[in-house]
Amino acid sequence: MTTLHLWLRHEPRTTERRTPVVPADARRLVDAGATLTVEESPQRIFPLEEYEAADCRPAPAGSWTGAPRDAVILGLKELPDDPPELIHRHVYFGHAYKRQPGAAGLLRRFAAGGGALLDLEYLVDEDGRRLAAFGFWAGYLGAALAVLRHRGRLTAPLAPTAKDDLDAALRPRAGDEEFTALVIGALGRSGRGAVAAFRAAGTEATRWDLAETRDLDRPALLGHDVLVNAVLATGFVPPFLRREDLDSPARRLRTLCDVTCDVGSPFNVLPVYDRTTDWARPVRRLRDDPPLDLIAIDNLPSLLPRESSTDFSAALLPQLLAFGPGGAWGRCLDRFHQVCRELGILERE
Repeated sequence: MTTLHLWLRHEPRTTERRTPVVPADARRLVDAGATLTVEESPQRIFPLEEYEAADCRPAPAGSWTGAPRDAVILGLKELPDDPPELIHRHVYFGHAYKRQPGAAGLLRRFAAGGGALLDLEYLVDEDGRRLAAFGFWAGYLGAALAVLRHRGRLTAPLAPTAKDDLDAALRPRAGDEEFTALVIGALGRSGRGAVAAFRAAGTEATRWDLAETRDLDRPALLGHDVLVNAVLATGFVPPFLRREDLDSPARRLRTLCDVTCDVGSPFNVLPVYDRTTDWARPVRRLRDDPPLDLIAIDNLPSLLPRESSTDFSAALLPQLLAFGPGGAWGRCLDRFHQVCRELGILERE
């Protein structure tokens, strides 16, 4: 650990309040011999002073571009468009390996600078299971927002909250009508979170996973009032919803939440929309008669930034303590090189 320099960058997205490493875990990294630089970030849920108290070095927001070349840059969401050449190893969710819009351009920036993307989505064990994920909280928030929208109590713009306050808003009130809910991908992290949120709202959701989606019962799907999709496909899967389904006279479905937000990917299982929603406009009306509302926000866990960051950091910490060329990080780097080769992107020697 003596040579590891981690650089926790500011997130340029104004609604991103999470962090991959919380101050308590930063202290553990420093005690283990790592150097940890933390950029100022006005919206991060944990103030810079808590990191300084853990013997982290402060730095201005965005100064990672001038960090030592051997520093490992930690973040969560997208990088700014500059610099055009990325010289560092970056640990974050790059969303660049499934031909998403802008993916090739991002990878070319790494190739041009000699850096590398260590994508957190592909930080996996020997069996391909993810080692650190926000999935539970993404599912929980997705289902919670869907419930509030369905009951007419979702207000915009959205704002971060605490779980106790969110659960209080989810509790049924006098006059609330009962509704049926379906979670697809119910056995995964996100799916389990969605089921838990529906339960907090007083509803036991129908739970589908691989067995139910191999031979999809589309009339049954359309017969639910609320649907949460928690399936992130890594290969082609027949769509769960098609555009023609939205106009089916048998459609009872009124509220749809896509936790995975895989829009633009050829593996998208909900190819019925072409852009995500956001905190300012969390809902998009897909059909008017009868109504069908879409929620597709790609940083849902940031609405519970303290809880989701604490859980994620606890899972990431042992991986950072073991940071090196082999193991899970070696698999991350191999995946980066593989995708670059597949896209014909030549990396700098």
